[in-house]
Amino acid sequence: MRIAVISGPNLNLLGLREPDIYGSDTLDQIEKRLQGVAAELGVHLDTFQSNGEGGLIDYIQESAQRIDGFLINAGGLTHTSVSLRDALVAVGRPFVEVHLSNPAAREPFRHVSLLTDRALGVVTGFGAESYVLGLRGLVARLNASDLPRGS
Repeated sequence: MRIAVISGPNLNLLGLREPDIYGSDTLDQIEKRLQGVAAELGVHLDTFQSNGEGGLIDYIQESAQRIDGFLINAGGLTHTSVSLRDALVAVGRPFVEVHLSNPAAREPFRHVSLLTDRALGVVTGFGAESYVLGLRGLVARLNASDLPRGS
C-alpha cells in the first residue's frame, strides 16, 4: 500500500509559525514520525509540500495512479480552493483531511472546509498527532474495504 501525505501552504514553516497554535514540531519531524508509523503499518509513504495551489493539484493528478490514498493538510486552501477539492475528487482516490489545530474553534472563516464532505474522515486539533491518527485511520479503512486503489 502506498499513501501520499500532502501538506499545503505555510506548513513548511511549522516549528516557527505560531507555535502556540500549531505546535513546535517541524514538518520534517512530523514526516519522519509518519515514516516510522508507516513502517509499522507496512505501507510506503510519499510526502509532498507546496505553497502553491497549482503545485498541489499537479502532484495529486500526477501521483494518483501510483498511490492508494491521500492524507492531506491543505492549510488555508481548505477553506478557499474549489480547484483542490475538484482534483481530489477527480482522481478517485480516498483521502483523509487533517489539521494541527481545530479550525472550528478558530476564526469564523476557518469553520468551513471545502474538502470535508468528500473525505473519508477528518482529524483536527491534536497537533502533530493529527497526522498520525489520520494515517492510521486511512490505512485501516483501505485494508478493510474495496475503496479504489492505485496501480
